[in-house]
Order: sequence, then structure tokens, then C-alpha cells
Amino acid sequence: MISKSALADLPSPAPRSADPDALAAEIIERLTYSIGKDAKVAKPHDWLTATILVIRDRVIDRWMESTRQTYDTGGKRVYYLSLEFLIGRLTRDAVSNLGMLDEVRAALGSLGVDFDAVTSLEPDAALGNGGLGRLAACFMESMATVDVPAFGYGIRYVHGLFRQQMSDGWQVELPETWLANGNAWEFQRRESAYEIGFGGSVDGIGANPAETQRCVWKPQERMVAVAYDTPVVGWRAKRVNTLRLWTAQPIDPILLDAFNAGDHIGALRESNKAEALARVLYPADQTPAGQELRLRQEYFFSSASLQDILRRHLQEYGDLRSLPDKVAIQLNDTHPAISVAELMRLLIDIHRFGFDAAWEITRKTFSYTNHTLLPEALESWPVPLFERLLPRHMQLVYAINAKILRNARLERGFDEDQIRSVSLIDEGGDRRVRMGNLAFVGSHSINGVSALHTDLMKQTVFSDLHGLYPDRINNKTNGITPRRWLMQCNPGLFSLIRDAIGDEFMDNTEALSALDAFAGDSEFCARFAAVKRDNKVRLANLVARRMGIKLDPSAMFDIQIKRIHEYKRQLLNIIEAIALYDQIRSHPERDWVPRVKFLAGKAAPSYHNAKYIIKLANDVARVINNDPAVRGLLKIAFLPNYNVSLAEIMVPAADLSEQISTAGMEASGTGNMKFALNGALTIGTLDGANVEIQEHVGKDNIIIFGMTAEEVAERRENGHEPRPIIEASRELSQALTAIASGVFSPDDRDRYAGLVAGLYDHDWFMVAADFEAYADAQRRVDALWVDEEAWYSRTILNTSRMGWFSSDRTIRQYAKEIWKAGP
Repeated sequence: MISKSALADLPSPAPRSADPDALAAEIIERLTYSIGKDAKVAKPHDWLTATILVIRDRVIDRWMESTRQTYDTGGKRVYYLSLEFLIGRLTRDAVSNLGMLDEVRAALGSLGVDFDAVTSLEPDAALGNGGLGRLAACFMESMATVDVPAFGYGIRYVHGLFRQQMSDGWQVELPETWLANGNAWEFQRRESAYEIGFGGSVDGIGANPAETQRCVWKPQERMVAVAYDTPVVGWRAKRVNTLRLWTAQPIDPILLDAFNAGDHIGALRESNKAEALARVLYPADQTPAGQELRLRQEYFFSSASLQDILRRHLQEYGDLRSLPDKVAIQLNDTHPAISVAELMRLLIDIHRFGFDAAWEITRKTFSYTNHTLLPEALESWPVPLFERLLPRHMQLVYAINAKILRNARLERGFDEDQIRSVSLIDEGGDRRVRMGNLAFVGSHSINGVSALHTDLMKQTVFSDLHGLYPDRINNKTNGITPRRWLMQCNPGLFSLIRDAIGDEFMDNTEALSALDAFAGDSEFCARFAAVKRDNKVRLANLVARRMGIKLDPSAMFDIQIKRIHEYKRQLLNIIEAIALYDQIRSHPERDWVPRVKFLAGKAAPSYHNAKYIIKLANDVARVINNDPAVRGLLKIAFLPNYNVSLAEIMVPAADLSEQISTAGMEASGTGNMKFALNGALTIGTLDGANVEIQEHVGKDNIIIFGMTAEEVAERRENGHEPRPIIEASRELSQALTAIASGVFSPDDRDRYAGLVAGLYDHDWFMVAADFEAYADAQRRVDALWVDEEAWYSRTILNTSRMGWFSSDRTIRQYAKEIWKAGP
């Protein structure tokens, strides 16, 4: 091992030039000697790879410098554990953050290559599902930007989340082959490989039966986790951090005896088991096999990450007792919650700490971010499954639980109901291990992601744990990186803002507030509107190419893009579109506002109602888009295969942002922030971060409707009866009758009978209850739209007042108040 002093004396490579001519020469050199292509016959993907390799060299210089600095100063590192990192395309992000966008564009231009065309070929990394994964990606970029030394840990999914296609309006899941042609941004680290076990037996060491007893776990199955590193570049390349993703490899790739005996399939069973772990994000878990694979994935990446963290700490400091002083581990939702039990196992069984000492280190090292109040998302695992796969961890969960429950009963006087609530084991029905509770008790900090969500955590899912540990829950409202979600995805607006207020907002997004002075400026409003129209033309052209639907960019672009889920209420949006369709046909004499409703998002493969909502959207679109009586005043487009790159086109084009979740069910949202930053008005409920967005942009610059979280809870508690509400609303009842009777599904008139019946029977997500308020709010939007200058004045104020919602601000709060890391 090289000493710190020797490391400091090693020579550094000469800085690489940012001159366009030098860049062009390097690109040709890489094209020739790394890819083996003559420039005369090179294809666009060859130019992309050559460009990445040249840019990567400059990133590596800063990456190594950042690593040396942290190693030399002994700074505290943050480790962000997340099952998702929805990073999207990396090339433009890296070039922009290096401050070399103009130079690289010029270099490629001198070679006859278009930068935008080439970088558009880069595949989206299929490592996330939606907001959770995109937040993790924004946080990684912001940690580098604000100079917090950090590693992100996750899984290098071969296919990740599925690629969504439409077949007659139905969602079809296909493998997303983002790694088919390799990934020029990543580096395999063969030396960072760790053994991961499952199943087997546990033997005690010594005769002491106490909970502090060390044990030897003898797994029945073993595999190896191997690291792949991707550099994450901060703004102005102040720091480059590391995203380390794990892939699984078998210890014995092939059982030769079985192969030679003719069992060719059985000979590969160990290899197949290992490969399955890193194959797909969120395998369908409606079957026992799917649940087992999901738990295996979570333990696999958690164990590999913790082994890596401890190895690095011991290499630098030699003593794990200082772990909380030098290491902060953030659990991004419950997926890595098994890390609490795994760190205890490593400390007790491998590094010989007593139980109490190990628990003290564990609790001080971990912090946990909760992203949901939905019970099904607060993961729990059947005890038999957990015990069979992770027998030593089951022992430790029971030991931790005993400690917690003794404290709750003896020191805090908890009654039986409270004991049942805080227990790590759910005894109601089949016994299950509660991962949310495990993450809570094993962390010194538990944060929500919006002010409302944090308050509801204290009142609902963690009310008794909050009573047991009243100082642990805190709020850290989410944010987004303005580099990706303004500077890169909306260059027209970025240039307009820069011309108006200068460059300060590029380093401090709250300086966007200077735009307030331009909200009443007619000339600036016109230029703002022109930028919006250009973005709408770009989206309209994309829809025409992909879907054959012709759209008018002068129409209002009304966009809802997010995971398809009943609580996000895409169904409410579709039903209101049907009611509007009926009104347009019934009252052709009125001056209707032309509107295009866009929807995009993926439904979990086993979530049948969500899939029916996608099909309904496509069925309704087919009818409305082809009805001449509508006169083109209303069109609907469901765009397939929603991902980061598609969002980067849709967000800047939005006039209206749909944030209409059932109040009290959306933890925060980040799409709401992206749309508002890019000059869209929000129509939404007082849910998640909408509450804080309203506080920042002002009540006149957001359209709020519907019940509050308290009103939703009260109505559910008192027995919500949706049928009288539906029957009292002419527009709602007619729309539901049309859906249920097969107006939009003539090939199967009963297709949506069950979906509609759910609204009449229980309406858990308050679609019927909020319909009239939503429809009224949409007509308020129409009234605002007709006054163009007033509309754009409001949208400018949205952009100017969204600076607080930067992920830089969020990360600074995490670093100061939870991690105690960074400058």
C-alpha cells in the first residue's frame, strides 16, 4: 500500500487542453487508435465514443485530484445507498459542467460532426424508475458541486427498468438494452470484489448465550460483487465524485462435472443465479420467486457497499471505532435498510465488537430518507423468506428488536398497541420483517422530503417511533439540479435569463429572483414566449415523428409525466378530458382554448389498474383525436417509454404542469419543480412540495384545487361515499358512463367496468371527490391563458422564484445538519 507521503510525491499529468483544435486532434487520435476507425468511414456512434474518451480524460484528471484531496485531508465521506440512479445521458452533462460546451461543439464542427446529433445517440442508463432515482442522480451531481466527498452505491442493471412499447394501446414490457454496446463512461474495478452469501447455517462461537455472542455464518450460496465506477462531475468541475455500481459474478462460472455429464443447463445454474441479481430493476414481486429476487438484490448491493466502506476506512484509519466520525451512510428509502443488520453482522462477527458497541457505531453512522407514506412501499418481508435467505441477519433483527422493545416498555412506558407499532416484526397475520422500522431505529436521523410529508410521517406511519425517538425526524425538502433541468435541457431560456440578469444564478440559483423585475416587461414576456414556442415546436415535431400525431404549437401544452399510479391520479386527468370533450361537442359556439394533453409514464408490470389507465388514455386519445366535431381544439398524446431524455424535451415545452396527486400521498415530487423552473404554471393539490412551491411563487401564480391532506384523512375515517357525489355531477357521471359502457372501447365494452366500479364503490384516491374542483380549476386555467401577457408574467415569476428548490440547497442542508461533512 502506498503511503500518504509517497502518494503526495507522485507526479501529476499535464493539464489537457480545452482548445478546439487540440480537442479535434485528440478525437481523431482516439477514433483511430482506440476504436480502430478511419475518420472517412466512421459512423456517428464511433464519433460519440471517441468524444466521450477525450472528455473522459479531462474528467479523470479532476477525479484523481478530488480523490487525493479527500485522502490527504482525511475529510468525512458520504456514502449514498440507493437501488436507483436515473442518471440519463452523461456526455452533455459532463461537457457542460467542465465548461467546455462551446469548445467541444467547435471541435466536432471542424470535423464535420454535429455535437447535438452525436450526443443524442447516447443511451439512457436504465437504472431507475422515476423520481426516487432521478433525485439520487441530482444529489450525486450536487454533492460534487458543493464539494462534499461522496460515493453513490447501487446495482449495475444490465437491462434495468423495462423499455415500454404500446401494442394497440396496451403497455408491453421489453428489455432495455442500454449496455448492449458497452459504456465508455465506466471503469471496472476488479480489485474491489466482495463475497456475498445467502442461506446456509449459523454456528455460535463460545458458550456465552447472550446476544453479544459472535457467530459464524456458513452461507449455502456464494457469489462475488464486482465494482464498476462512473465519475460524477460537479458544476465547474470543482469536485468529481464516484458512482460505484455492483454486478454479480459466480464463484464457479461453470460446473464442469455436470457439463461433461450432459447436464448443460444445470452446469450453468450458479452463473444464472448470479446474473439474475443484476439483470432487471424491480422484478415483479407478486410471486414468491419475485419477492426472493428483490430481497436478494437489496442484500447483495448493501453488503457489497458496506464491505467496501469498511475496507476503505480500515485502510485509511485502521480502527472502526472512528467510523461515525469519518463516514456518513444515507439510506435512500427502505431498499437498503438491510444494511443496518449487515453492518451489525460485520462489526460483531468479523471485527469482534460487542453488541452494544456495534449498535452505537451503527446508529451514529446511518441516516435514512423516507420517500413514501404508502404502506406497500414501506417494505416488509415474510419471516420464513428472510430467515431462509439471511439466517444470521434474522438473529440480529430479533436481538435489535429485543433492545428496542425493552427500552419502549421499561423506560418509556409504551402500552401493547405502541409496542406492536414500533416492533421490527409485524405480528398481524403472517409475520413479516418491517424494513422501514429497521431503518428508523438503526439511524440517528430520519428525514422526510417536504414539510407536509415530514409532518405526516410523525402523525401516521412512524407516529409511535417518533414518540419513542422524538428528536430523530427532520425535514429536507427535495431539490433538482439546475444544470440538467435548466441550463442543458432549455438552452433558449438559459440564454435569455443570462442576457437579462447576468451569470450569478449559474452558481447560486436563488439569484434567479432578479427576474422578478422582468415579469411586467412586455418585450421580455414576448421573448420568453418565443423561447417557449420553440420548445413546443421541438416536442410537436418529436410527436409527429414517433406517433404520427400533428399538433399545433400555439395550443396550450398540458403535461403530466410520472410513474403511472392511482394516487398520482392520471385517471382524474383523463376523466376531465372526456368531460371537456363532451362540452366542446355540446357547445361549439363557445371560444374554447385549444389544448393538447400529454401523458407519459410506466406502470409496474404487475400493477393491473395502472396498465388499464394507460390503455384508457390511448383509447380516449384515439376517439378524441379523430373526431372532426372537436375541430382540433383538444388532442391527447400518451408518449411511450418515458425516460430522462424524453423528460428533457417535454419539461421545457410545458405550459401547464399537472401535479394532481391525492393530498397526503405524494412525498414531495421533483417534476413539479422542473416544470415551474422552466416556466410552466402548476395545477395541483396541496400535496408534497406543492405546498412549499405555493409559498415561494405566490398564490396568484399557481392553481390549487381539491381537498387538503387533513380533509382526505377525515373523509376516509368517516366513511367516504362516492356514489352520491358522482350522481350529483352531470359531467362526471356522463364521463364515467361513457367509459364503463364501452364508448372508448367498442372492441370490449366491459374493459373498464372494474375501473369505474372502483370509483363508485370506494374511490380511495378521491378521484370523484375532487373532480368538480379539478374541472373548475381547469376552466380557471383557460381564463388565464387568453391573456397572453398576463400568462407569461406568471410563468416568469415561477422561474424567478424556484431558485430555492435547487438540489445544491438540499445537499448543503444534509451535509450541515445530518452528515457533518463537506466545507
